[in-house]
Amino acid sequence: MTRLQDLYTIGGQSPWLDNLRRDWIEGDQLAQLLDLGVRGITSNPTIFAKAMSEQATYEEQFRSLMRDHTVEAAYWEMAMTDIRSALGLLRPLYDESDGEDGYVSLEVSPALAHDTDGTVRDARHFHETIALPNLFVKVPATREGVPAIETMIGEGRSINVTLIFGLDRYDEVMEAYLRGLEALVAAGRADELPRVASVASFFVSRVDTEVDRRLEALAGGDGGDPATLSLRGTAAVAQAQTAYQHFHRTFTGERWEALRARGARVQRPLWASTSTKNPSYSDLLYVDSLIGPATVNTMPDGTLRAFEDHGTMKRTADADPDTALAALERLREAGIDMEDVEQTLEDEGVHSFAKSFDEVLQLLTDKAATF
Repeated sequence: MTRLQDLYTIGGQSPWLDNLRRDWIEGDQLAQLLDLGVRGITSNPTIFAKAMSEQATYEEQFRSLMRDHTVEAAYWEMAMTDIRSALGLLRPLYDESDGEDGYVSLEVSPALAHDTDGTVRDARHFHETIALPNLFVKVPATREGVPAIETMIGEGRSINVTLIFGLDRYDEVMEAYLRGLEALVAAGRADELPRVASVASFFVSRVDTEVDRRLEALAGGDGGDPATLSLRGTAAVAQAQTAYQHFHRTFTGERWEALRARGARVQRPLWASTSTKNPSYSDLLYVDSLIGPATVNTMPDGTLRAFEDHGTMKRTADADPDTALAALERLREAGIDMEDVEQTLEDEGVHSFAKSFDEVLQLLTDKAATF
């Protein structure tokens, strides 16, 4: 058994790959990662922008598509080609796990992050066009995205909720999931509940990046107040571990049990942005500290291989919830407003994906001009 396989069989956590490359699909790199224990794949506009800008493997398809497609339509066709190929590779795992894992995620256009109706339209289009049961459509957890999530779940569609940076929005996302499931029952479609899946992607490392920056400002610089500076590197794990407690509270009790009795699945927390950004922190800080049943950790390939080499196999996500709450309280007392951190990171996340999307469309436009 590999460490990644043990992470699932012993720790109850599904390791997913946060990357998708056509050359990995066409070669054997992706198959090797699946053999190692990877149980799902996530993608986003930045991942596709990097792949399409750095690889020649898209050129033949792009040339063909540009005979009768716009540049943006060609982009989506190329992205969906990769998604379909990956879905095929992971379909056996989806079937073997009875729909627990084996998913591949495709995100709606980042231009729709604040457009509820547009997000619903895009999500429907991807589900109906690709029409494979192990597809997750990614919808951002913006204020406008939350009602779209509820609508999609209420239509029986599986959704990966992305860009969650704080506890209050996470609670709204779980509520949207429950309301969507209840709408499915109310519509007389309770028999579809076992086929509806969802994950809630709670971003981790970026929280420390932003909070550490604010702590250094409050301390008066890197050589400032040592008590304030000692809080660096504590926010992200504490908040994620507290989110896991919110997950446990939401998916217990009469309301949830009524849905579970009809075959509903929990919406698993997915730890995202788990590669370490600060080189002074452990390279597995956001993996080793967040292991627990009914969770997913989506990691870039470098982090996956680091865990396979020296990861720690121990249940940690809920090992000490009181300490996590105390850490958040110390941050509040030091002057850190976690709700403001959440909104800042959400805005930055939406902007970053939109920027990547615009850049890849410009690159493809320039390439098309040379044909």
